Amino acid sequence: MIRFIDTYRDQFCVEFICKTLNDHREGGFITPRGYRMHKSRGPSARAVQDKAIIEVMLRIHKENYGVYGYRTMYHALRREGIDIGRDRTARLMRLAGISGKGKGSSPKTTRPARREDTRLDLVNREFTADAPNRLWVGRHYLRGN
Repeated sequence: MIRFIDTYRDQFCVEFICKTLNDHREGGFITPRGYRMHKSRGPSARAVQDKAIIEVMLRIHKENYGVYGYRTMYHALRREGIDIGRDRTARLMRLAGISGKGKGSSPKTTRPARREDTRLDLVNREFTADAPNRLWVGRHYLRGN
């Protein structure tokens, strides 16, 4: 809401925006006094700490070729002596735009043929033999004995 008021405060006064927001919302939402108090306050202790942690994260991420995800980053931060949880690590990495290296796509095991198969089917798709050494089937040729 603070960002919304900041965006439109040049077109409308703060009191009008707050009154309009309160009229269209059940219960009190924000007052002009609350808005001004928020603007005069400095950043919270958590915001200051988050900013410092993000700087350390960026350094660690750069030193390790940009491959650390949030789990590995969590362990690296703990080694640096920063007491932080995994969820907070993930949130701060998202906030800083840091992401780990993805696993990539799975390997392709089947590839389509480049051209149509024109070889003859000499066994008529019947792959069972009467006796040993009577029917041989290979990739490039078919041979019946």
